[in-house]
Amino acid sequence: MKLNEDYFFCFGCGAKGDVIDLVARLFDLSSYEAAQKLAADFGLDPKPPTAAAMVKPKRPYIRQLREDEMLCFRVLTDYLHLLEDWKVRYAPKTPEDALDDRFVEACQMHCYIEYMADVLTVGELEERVALVDKLMQDGKIAFLQEYITRKKKEVAHRGEEPENA
Repeated sequence: MKLNEDYFFCFGCGAKGDVIDLVARLFDLSSYEAAQKLAADFGLDPKPPTAAAMVKPKRPYIRQLREDEMLCFRVLTDYLHLLEDWKVRYAPKTPEDALDDRFVEACQMHCYIEYMADVLTVGELEERVALVDKLMQDGKIAFLQEYITRKKKEVAHRGEEPENA
């Protein structure tokens, strides 16, 4: 006999059906009696569930995930563009020049931010969900968004014009 979640099949006699058919044949009951027996055996209430107990559709979660994913992608790409600008703008002109903090940050963070943007672009669903959850927890993406805005204001305040703005 083969038992699946949705049906059974007996290789000996060729009988097949769902769980109610199996119980009905096993105990020589009608389908209605088999359903009642199953409900009694498993402690199920034969009344339909109330609206509060019914399973909620998953769409709000999916919609929220998409919105969060788009926010993360936008913030990551904004930061990536800022890092690319810093890598060129604040690169030392000679080997003796002191390294600007923005150049160092761009060199350290560019590959990691680019990797996360790539995951959101072409990654598997599980990878994308895990990354979005990681970025959204504890306000990491909100912090990064505020950080980018602050750095852009600093550039505007100093009168510097970003090359790729």
